[in-house]
Formats: sequence, structure tokens, C-alpha cells
Amino acid sequence: MTVHRTVELPEVTLAYRESGPPGGPPLLLLHALGERATDWDGVLPDLAPHHRVLALDLRGHGDSGRPGRYGLEPMRDDVLGLLDALGLDRVDVVGHSMGGVVAYLLAQEHPERVGRLVLEDVPAPYPRPASPVADPPAEPVAFDWAVVRAVKEQIDTPDPHWLERMPAIGAPTLVVAGGRASHVPQDRIAEMAERIPDCRVVTIEAGHLVHHARPADFVAVVAPFLDPADRID
Repeated sequence: MTVHRTVELPEVTLAYRESGPPGGPPLLLLHALGERATDWDGVLPDLAPHHRVLALDLRGHGDSGRPGRYGLEPMRDDVLGLLDALGLDRVDVVGHSMGGVVAYLLAQEHPERVGRLVLEDVPAPYPRPASPVADPPAEPVAFDWAVVRAVKEQIDTPDPHWLERMPAIGAPTLVVAGGRASHVPQDRIAEMAERIPDCRVVTIEAGHLVHHARPADFVAVVAPFLDPADRID
């Protein structure tokens, strides 16, 4: 059963969906730009059946608040605020694309709060050529379009500190790369992964949306990595 909940933080209300055994180890799922918590529904039943799963709507997305101030660091701080509000000292984290950036920023800044880390086809923090941001679509979308401009600017010109601090990630890390069909440079993902002390890379030739395009393969790789019975850390 999935329960819809909210947490009030000083700057924003965060919405999240909770499922799984209440006493299980907590797992936080962080979606990509323009998505929401329901983005994980296709893999959720099999991804972490023993975990208490919290699928978050990041600020500006889904049912969470739209405070007008957006960026990857504020999203990281929101996640920390959520953990504090729920009394969770340590969680496993799975992040896709933008959500993966938020996840590795959290793991850098607060390594003691992240047990295991999964990064799904995450843009590595290397500068890339800027491209224009499209105008908002005519039909309503389930996120604030201002998020696109703010996040894209940071992904195009990342803080050099992000790359420098990759060795600060203490969590065992699994990087799931999308392969040749992904628009994310795969060589950069590999370079980023080499900087994380305890990290392995698995490529699933699915493109950027790995858990959508090949959900069974995604689960087959990620579920054993998250299984509490298989870990020694």
C-alpha cells in the first residue's frame, strides 16, 4: 500500500509517497527533471521489497511546493530536511539524472547519512556547451518551468567543487549508465565514477531512461545491491 504524505520545511512543503514495510531500512527515490514520485511506479514493487520506500517530489515538482527559488543545492538541503523531519539518520538513495546529482551532492556533504547510493545515468559535473531553454509548453505540466532554467544552468556550468568532492562519498555506490543511446556523455560518467572510492559501473543499453526502457534489467542490477541480506557494510 502506498501512502501520500507531506512534510513542512521552512521554505517549502515536500510531498512524498511511502510504501513497503514501516520497519524496513529506508530507501529514498529521487526523480529526474520534470518528473515526480510516480515515475518509479514501474519498478517499485520489485526494486526494494524489504525497504521502507520514500519516493519524493522534489521542490517545484509534482505535489511539492513551488517556492520560486530553485537549484540543486536547495534540493539537496530539502532532502536533508526531510530526513531530519522523519528522524532518519541514514538512508539508501537512488537518483535518476537530476535526482542523481542531488543524491551525490547529499552523499558528499553528509556521507554519514547515506548507506548505499545508486546513480542512474547521472550527468557528471563537467562543463558542457550551453543550449537554449525551450519556452514553456502550451499545456500545463506537473512542475514549475523555472526549475528547468535553474537546473540546466548548473548542469551546463557545474560548480568545480562537485567534482573535487567525489572522493568524499563514503557510501558503496552503483552507477547505472544508459549506454550509447543516452544523451549523457558516457565517458564522463565513467570518469566521475573513478573518483568515488567504492564504486562500480554497470551499463544497460537503454538510453537515458533506463528504468523505463528496461525495467527488468534495472531491477536485476539494483535490487541485489540494495538487498539488506547481501551487504556487509
